[in-house]
Amino acid sequence: MGSVNASGKSSGPIRRLLSRLSPHDERPHSCPEPRGAEAGRDCTPIGACGDRQIVKVIGTLRTVTLRARAGVPALEAELSDGSASLSVVWLGRRDIAGIEPGTALIASGRIAMHHGRPVLFNPKYELLPPGQE
Repeated sequence: MGSVNASGKSSGPIRRLLSRLSPHDERPHSCPEPRGAEAGRDCTPIGACGDRQIVKVIGTLRTVTLRARAGVPALEAELSDGSASLSVVWLGRRDIAGIEPGTALIASGRIAMHHGRPVLFNPKYELLPPGQE
């Protein structure tokens, strides 16, 4: 059984192993709660995203397409912030409420380069009200 540390969190063997394996300097860039024009401050511009970098990006979905990847359905969207665009892919999903062209969102995850284009697979995301990108 794992023990509990001073902050009250479990410190079992798996948690300790994962904390040793994950570099502490690769945490996502902070992105504040969306508040109008401040919603995108401190997010990484898509044009500055590099391979295997953990990022938070903000932008507007240009296209949303259902495609099959390795025989599995995948919802694929193009997210653009004005500096560049990237693909956001949710594997195993045919539809996600609110994911449609014109929707503004904040997405976070690890960038993968696929055919020279940045891709976020199964990102954490937050839909933004209209006009808050």
